[in-house]
Amino acid sequence: MARRASGPSKVEIPMTPMIDIVFQLLIFFMLQLKILAPEGNFNVNMPIGAPAPPKPDEIKTPDIKVRMVADAAGNLAQLSIGSRNLGNDDQAFDRLNGAILGIIGRPGNPLTKDVEVEIDADYELHYQYTIRAVSSCTGRMDMQTKRLARYVEKIKFAQPRKPKGA
Repeated sequence: MARRASGPSKVEIPMTPMIDIVFQLLIFFMLQLKILAPEGNFNVNMPIGAPAPPKPDEIKTPDIKVRMVADAAGNLAQLSIGSRNLGNDDQAFDRLNGAILGIIGRPGNPLTKDVEVEIDADYELHYQYTIRAVSSCTGRMDMQTKRLARYVEKIKFAQPRKPKGA
């Protein structure tokens, strides 16, 4: 029996079915994507240095000042907006949210797009209180429509102060 000379043989892989599967997977994952409302998407400006001088023709809206005082343990001792004391209980942040709404008038008001909230928190204050204040100033979730009603877009922080006794 004569044997054929065997050399390297080339195996052809059909690419068309592979490309079809790739596109089907791509379409499947695109259809499974659920776009959620932006959570934690805040426009926060940290203090860098001296503020720029205002332009003469620009009307400057006053900042809303939120002050948070910490006790020795780092818990919230006092929350205030301007000179108004809002307390330090769990409802203090709801009162802050209502006070911001009272200042801006209604959510999405185009006249308040330049309004900024300045948060002045003690150095020792726990982080959770600062985040709750940022959330309260930004807006409120409407439970019927499941949408965020935005109050203020711009939030900034006051220059940090040295801790007491440092």
